[in-house]
This record gives sequence, structure tokens and C-alpha cells, in this order.
Amino acid sequence: MSAPGFWDNPETAQEVGRKRSRLEKRVAAGEALTTKSEELDVLLELQRDGEDVDADIEKLIGELESEITDIEMTMKLSGEHDDRDAIVAIHPGAGGTESQDWAEMLLRMLLRYCERKGWTTEMVDYQAGEEAGIKSATFMARGEYAYGYLKSEHGVHRLVRISPYDAAKRRHTSFASVYVYPDIDEEIHIEINDKDLRVDTYRSSGAGGQHVNVTDSAVRITHLPTGIVVTCQNERSQHKNRDVAMKLLRARLYQMEVEKRKEEQTKLEGEKKEIGFGSQIRSYVLQPYQLIKDLRTGYEVGDVQRVLDGDLDGFVEAYLEQRARGTAE
Repeated sequence: MSAPGFWDNPETAQEVGRKRSRLEKRVAAGEALTTKSEELDVLLELQRDGEDVDADIEKLIGELESEITDIEMTMKLSGEHDDRDAIVAIHPGAGGTESQDWAEMLLRMLLRYCERKGWTTEMVDYQAGEEAGIKSATFMARGEYAYGYLKSEHGVHRLVRISPYDAAKRRHTSFASVYVYPDIDEEIHIEINDKDLRVDTYRSSGAGGQHVNVTDSAVRITHLPTGIVVTCQNERSQHKNRDVAMKLLRARLYQMEVEKRKEEQTKLEGEKKEIGFGSQIRSYVLQPYQLIKDLRTGYEVGDVQRVLDGDLDGFVEAYLEQRARGTAE
């Protein structure tokens, strides 16, 4: 960072700065464990000498356990892009208002989870439903290991509840998909030809304010060879929206290539696993009983409101534990 010309490229410089910050945190965590371990040795010696330090020992052991758990979680985040920021897209399944409402519930849950982790979020695209909920939403999550944690949410989420939109109060099943991609940097080259793109501009939807503006600056890019469509309407200028949309497209194309290689490797290994975004990962049952169960890990929670309010730590930890053992898909 002290090299001449280091700050000539602000984006590269910021990325190196983030890496340095992550390394400094790891070093500090290790030093904190060493210090507290030495403090514990002193307290145990005092206890053996008859001093009343039981409360201090209990408090210090609790702190050590918590910090060790955090470090163990970090060690499980060893994927190629786990330390990167994340791009999260949410789409309702078939079912109209009911599934659109479920998609918005998922959006709120994930945003609350990001808030709990101390990350910053930026809404890139937000398409409101006609009656309620959302047609789609895409946001950026920026924070330490954001992609590593959030990738556990990638897949189809299923909701079972008494529909608030059904006058007969019948039980409905709804689906919504969550897609999570790493925010890849410019060092990873994704070749995109201009002739393969169709770029449309349009007026942003909604009433403006929190999520979108209502100028004619919104951009929709269609990648013709793959059919991938990305949109951005959050920025004030068409140029900025196009830049963000291209970032989203690069991330989608990169993830598609990763999934393709993963599928080819699975075929070579002769495994019969379903790969893709269509596999259901978690079931949220609100009626006739309350239970949220992850179908990959078997982890379940009965306090559904706590989870819907963003407390996903148990599910994320179970997924990372399974992944560390090499059994997660």
C-alpha cells in the first residue's frame, strides 16, 4: 500500500485495503485469544490459592467460547470467493400475490440478517407487486465474508401458511427463489460481446423514495446467448445504472460457468445429485404447526418469527459445517 502510484486505481486500492483489514482482524482475534488464555491461567491459579474468582472465570470462559466459535466459522469460509461482497436476487414462484408476498418476506428476512451482521446493503432493483409483495428484488450486501455466509440461502424457499389473501382462510403453499452471487472484481475476466447484448431503457417503476427513482434512467440488459436479464434502476443516471447492470451480468455469467463446471465434475464422479437453482432448500411451516426446517442439513427451529426477523445464524452454521465436511451441495 505504500508503493508509489498505489492509489492511482481507487477500486484496486480499496480492494487491497479490505484484504488488509480482514487480515488485521484475524491477527487481532488470535492475539485476543492468547491474552484471554493467559488471563484464565492466572485466574485458575488464584482459585487454587483460595481466591473467590469463580464469577470471573465463568465470564472469561464464556467470552473465549464465543470468540473461538467465531474463528471456527471463519475457518469454514474457505471458498474461492467467500470473502467477497454478495449480490442477492429474489424472485417469487407461480402463485400471484401469495408468492409475491412470500418473496417480500424473504427480502425482509435477508436484509434484517445483513443488518444483524453489521453489513451495508444497497437496493439495486425493486419491482413491486400489483397488490402486495414484490415481482423481484436485487440488492448488494457489503461486509466481511458476505458471500460466504449468504450463499447458504441460495435456492428455493417454501412457505406453508393460512393465506391472508384467501377469504376462505385455506392453507396455501408458496415458493420463492433466492439467488446469491459473489461480487467478482475486474481481475476475473468475463468476456461479454456488445453484439450479444440488448440494452433497453425505461422509466423506473414505483413511487420513488426508498427504493427507486422515477426518471427514465432505468436500464435492462438482456444477454442474448444465455437469456439472462438484469436490471438496475437505483442510480440517478442511466450511465451508472448501466455500469451496475453490467456488474450484475458479469456475476451471473461467472456463477453460471461455476455451476456448469460443477455439473460436469459431478457427472465425472458418477454422483446423482440434483444441481441447479430448482432444488428446494428450506421449508417454512406457519400452519397448522410452526417449524422451519432446512432440507439439506436437517437443522430446524420452532420459533419461526425469530428466523423471519433475520436470525439465520443456526441455519448458516449448519450449512457451513456440512460444507466443511464435504457433504453440502
